[in-house]
Amino acid sequence: MGANSDHNHDNSDEQQRRSEIYTYEAPWHIYAMNWSVRRDKKYRLAIASLLEQYPNRVEIVQLDDSTGEIRPDPSLSFEHPYPPTKVIFIPDKECQKPDLLATSSDFLRIWRIIDDDETPADVDIIHNSGSVNNNSSGSRRVEMKSVLNNNRNSEFCGPVTSFDWNEAEPRRIGTSSIDTTCTIWDIEREMVDTQLIAHDKEVYDIAWGGVGVFASVSADGSVRVFDLRDKEHSTIIYESSEPDTPLVRLGWNKQDPRYMATIIMDSAKVVVLDIRFPTLPVVELQRHQASVNAIAWAPHSSCHICTAGDDSQALIWDLSSMGQPVEGGLDPILAYTAGAEIEQLQWSSSQPDWVAIAFASKLQILRVDL
Repeated sequence: MGANSDHNHDNSDEQQRRSEIYTYEAPWHIYAMNWSVRRDKKYRLAIASLLEQYPNRVEIVQLDDSTGEIRPDPSLSFEHPYPPTKVIFIPDKECQKPDLLATSSDFLRIWRIIDDDETPADVDIIHNSGSVNNNSSGSRRVEMKSVLNNNRNSEFCGPVTSFDWNEAEPRRIGTSSIDTTCTIWDIEREMVDTQLIAHDKEVYDIAWGGVGVFASVSADGSVRVFDLRDKEHSTIIYESSEPDTPLVRLGWNKQDPRYMATIIMDSAKVVVLDIRFPTLPVVELQRHQASVNAIAWAPHSSCHICTAGDDSQALIWDLSSMGQPVEGGLDPILAYTAGAEIEQLQWSSSQPDWVAIAFASKLQILRVDL
């Protein structure tokens, strides 16, 4: 991940990092964005619009390796109510399950992507909710499988700020809401497993740390960890030092679940925590020049994390020296400058050499050689 988009090779050992960047310009401002996980759909991503109106859009785009072009698939583009706050493909590397996509806005929605290679029998399994778009491109389309609404008796809802799909148990999705709750859904039964009042104020993000363990961050300034075997209790891992400072994002290290990272609203620093030592950050990453908007742990390495923010920078950090104090603070090992404030960042779990960022109406995928 260098600042150049050329494919030059520098022969010095330290710099032998191939810099490859592919860009897609969407017809609207991008907010939610994520990588597909399936092995048979390399370089596929979903992006969603941020439009100040009820109808918004979701597009499925794919990099064509031979041409270097990222292209949308018009038959898999669909309308979405409100701008999605997050979008995630089913964590199904081995392609054992239907090709599902989840989105959050007013409610959690599950969509089914139906591609050419599916037989009509596969398609019949879907709840017949009607096709989302009326393209005449044959069998290829996206259909809404379910709208998961916990407040059936009310037409009002606390918007879903974020959600996370449980990799160890893909029928479970956890959502966070401005109504102070976290809800664990069983998406196969389309029912709530558990709903907890998680915080004193709005819950802004949620992340799984295992089959039955999740954490959340809130406007109340705390990171809390919950174990579904003991729903009455939660552990406060961190509270922001200034009162009324919301925590807005949470990333849980998949390779080493002792570590998580969080972002303070309107702050240029990233706080890295060790859950064994609550309240005291292990390290604070302080090289951004403006608010940090997104964090992503490396899916294949326990000590690398990427951060991105309003300074248009995406920075990759090596935290292997986390325990020891570093004179003057830690510096990133790689930096990339985008064309505008970076609002979204995702590291591909099935292709860990690739990081995706979104800024304004652009999606970029960057090759990272750690």
